[in-house]
Amino acid sequence: MIAFLRGRLLSKSPNQAIVECAGVGYDATISVATFAALPPEGAEARLHIYTHVREDQIALFGFAEPQEERLFEKLLTISGIGPKLAITVLSGIDADRLVAAIRAADHATLTRIPGIGKKTAERVVLELKDKLDDMAASPAAAPTHYGPAGDDALSALVNLGYARPIAQRAIETALAKDPAAAHDFEVLFRAAMATIR
Repeated sequence: MIAFLRGRLLSKSPNQAIVECAGVGYDATISVATFAALPPEGAEARLHIYTHVREDQIALFGFAEPQEERLFEKLLTISGIGPKLAITVLSGIDADRLVAAIRAADHATLTRIPGIGKKTAERVVLELKDKLDDMAASPAAAPTHYGPAGDDALSALVNLGYARPIAQRAIETALAKDPAAAHDFEVLFRAAMATIR
């Protein structure tokens, strides 16, 4: 089984990374959080790998952090959640917030994740609530705030369909380039959109 890859990042998109190791390109499905953590294409990348074997295919799922991989594996233990849905869940909410929502039985937060309905959210809480002791949800897992204009721009990007981690990274990049944009919604929103494109 493949458990870890280190090599040149040939290409990346919000749900896929291709890493070349010793002349072989490995295609791994990734979450948005891992996509955001990956270096630019051409640089050395490291991915923790979960190898999923079925009768008709072998699929690799890559993670920038071991904690995200462990959470992925715990999601797979739940009836009705396969690897594709587990990756979708991890793309819809960061690992710390997911752990906090499960521990708090916060069904409202869980049902906002694409692909998670009320019954699945209840099953996730019921089956995982007491199995997350090794998952360190930091107390600082509170939502990040970017000031009134930044929070509005973040909300606008999420409402347009961008995953929160990508929207947050775009806002942070735009603010790093132009700190004055923090006070102007329109300027910040346009700069963030340019970053995503």
